[in-house]
Amino acid sequence: MTTMQSEPDDRGPEPHWTLAGLSQGLRLVLPVLPGVAVFGAAFGAVAAQKGLSFSEAVLMSTIVFAGASQLVAMEIWSGHMTLGLITTLALVTAVVNMRMLLMSASLRPWLGPLPPWQVYPMLTVITDMSWINAIRYRRQGGADAGVLLGASLAVWIVWVPVTVFGYLGGALIADPRRFGLDLIVPIYFVAMLMPIWPGPRRAIPWAVAGLVALVVERVVPGWWFIICGALAGAVSGGFVDDRK
Repeated sequence: MTTMQSEPDDRGPEPHWTLAGLSQGLRLVLPVLPGVAVFGAAFGAVAAQKGLSFSEAVLMSTIVFAGASQLVAMEIWSGHMTLGLITTLALVTAVVNMRMLLMSASLRPWLGPLPPWQVYPMLTVITDMSWINAIRYRRQGGADAGVLLGASLAVWIVWVPVTVFGYLGGALIADPRRFGLDLIVPIYFVAMLMPIWPGPRRAIPWAVAGLVALVVERVVPGWWFIICGALAGAVSGGFVDDRK
């Protein structure tokens, strides 16, 4: 007879919380904060151009706090909302944020033993940058959950004020690509992923998703390339296992 465990086990040390972990999480995410600032300011500038009030733009960054989907939402936003446009907006932003489901699920083997009240509030402020830092930290043998929260809060603390700056600063920073600053976050992710690179087999879904997204973006107008790329990556990932 086999015994099923109530929680998955990643064979790492038991999770705990310390103030030192919060401080360490903040330090780990420092290199990417300039890129976060640029994109937060870009959102503020675009929000102003799209007609959002100052309070609406700041409130969105404070409560929604979802950088990529906020920028996508502004690209779709219109002063004359229709049911079709609202449905498109909801669908596209949901697809963009769907990665959060997988990111939070990947943390369960580590954070699962903690009480829910210590975990779920923290997941509301998780970001791509804080997640990749936390995953790398865990794979190096770390256990302090404060690292994840510290990194997430650091990004949030930067994101909200720079929205104000962008809103008031105008079009100069509305397009980060103008200065090549749109490459900061992708380069940071590549640098963080390399030490925990699992091998080329696990990268197949990434390649499939990217290729499908590029093709669809060329032949289909709108934001369907995001949805098609995500679905293609998910389906191809289902056929990739850990067998050698």
